[in-house]
Amino acid sequence: MTTHPLAQTTTTDLHARVEAVIGAGGRVILGKATEVRLAVACLLARGHLLIEDLPGVGKTTLAHTLAKLLGLDFQRIQFTSDLLPADVIGVYVYERERASFTFHRGPIFTNVVLADEINRATPRAQSALLEAMEEQQVTVENETHALPRPFFVIATQNPADQIGTFPLPESQLDRFLMCISLGYPDRRAERALLTAVDRRTILEEMRPLLDGEQLTTLQQQVDRVHVSDPLLDYVQDLLDYSRKAPAFAVGLSPRAGLSILRAARAWALIAGRAHVLPDDIQAVLPSVAAHRLRALAGTSGADGTHVIKTLIDAVPIP
Repeated sequence: MTTHPLAQTTTTDLHARVEAVIGAGGRVILGKATEVRLAVACLLARGHLLIEDLPGVGKTTLAHTLAKLLGLDFQRIQFTSDLLPADVIGVYVYERERASFTFHRGPIFTNVVLADEINRATPRAQSALLEAMEEQQVTVENETHALPRPFFVIATQNPADQIGTFPLPESQLDRFLMCISLGYPDRRAERALLTAVDRRTILEEMRPLLDGEQLTTLQQQVDRVHVSDPLLDYVQDLLDYSRKAPAFAVGLSPRAGLSILRAARAWALIAGRAHVLPDDIQAVLPSVAAHRLRALAGTSGADGTHVIKTLIDAVPIP
């Protein structure tokens, strides 16, 4: 029996491979090491990832890179204004030879789904992902179909003020464990990008550094990372402050609290620790909480960065 070349690896080797994934991702998405690390932490925490930014800064390339390095099956869905839920999930088709309807699976039946420019589709098409993201299954004509495991949605969206966008509802935003923004590269990284080999060529030459079984093992290790009682108090204090402070229109939900813990555990595991530190919580808090919080209209500096800074500054570390 032939053993898969990536199988039977030790825990130390798995952690080394995670660092290799982050390093390889950083060589494709230049100058964005922190954002690549956050994206990997999101997937290790079994979360879905939303990348929000201007067109052309590498959102789709990052999604392709993660799928390639993790050795997972990948499908890209271009969300447009005329997209229908059936284009995502699939549809029953009548086959005359069998005299019956057969379900033809849509592109969502894969390990990594790239929902590209998700906010260019109507709310009806966006809703096709809701059940899949929460339950890892889809229901068509009262019949439920399980999705492959692992299953991730990596969605990209353009700024809401651009023409032809439909804002994601809060219920769908809440299903994304993290929301990150890449932004423009610095001058040094952009020069390297302009003079280096085309990113598509690099992607074609990439080889997987993990496989599905190893990824599952790492996700199980994330679940076992210890969170002390004082840090649980800290997370609860953050949640309580967001709900009671007059600056916030809507506070963080219990699901947001669970997401903070999952992301902090993954961040600690990547750092090679079996326990969470306050720094881990603060490192992931902007990407986990900013898209879930809303400051009251008229509040100065009501962007996500200001909202999270207010939260961190107001709640003391245990």
